[in-house]
Amino acid sequence: MLTDGTGIIILVTGIMASGKSTVAQLLSERFEQSVHLRGDLFRRMIVNNRKEVEPDAEDHVLEQLRLRYQLAAQAADTYCKAGFTVVVQDVVIGKMLNDFVSFIHSRPFYVVVLCPNTAAVAEREANRTKKGYGSWTVTALNDVLRNETPPIGLWLDSSAWTPDETVQEIVKRLDEARI
Repeated sequence: MLTDGTGIIILVTGIMASGKSTVAQLLSERFEQSVHLRGDLFRRMIVNNRKEVEPDAEDHVLEQLRLRYQLAAQAADTYCKAGFTVVVQDVVIGKMLNDFVSFIHSRPFYVVVLCPNTAAVAEREANRTKKGYGSWTVTALNDVLRNETPPIGLWLDSSAWTPDETVQEIVKRLDEARI
């Protein structure tokens, strides 16, 4: 278990079925005082008029996504100021990654991008009960990740790794993820 005297924030992002939830939980368990903040909770709290992000989403849909990211960032900052290590887990890709980074005020702040290959993601998606892709395809979302996401933080091809191996790599290379 890692000791942490002051709070830090680690964003674990990637496309759906890239391993974010499992890795973020395992990573947060490595710290003495930690929070696993699931950004999708802020989407699911919307009861009426929730907008799902589809390919070629309109601005009002992206504004709701931006609101979700702002709320997650505010919660992360609040926990961090209280001395927690916060592992935020969400799909934050494309140009929105820069927006999310701008919403986080606490430092140090780290960004970890899980980017297994499309075959590994497709296999993981087929083997899980939770289905997240809707009108997206693995290839289309992966294209947004690889072609539109700013190359910041630590990018890990975790295609051949177990979740524990992925966490070990994050811990070993965390300094590379610092923003």
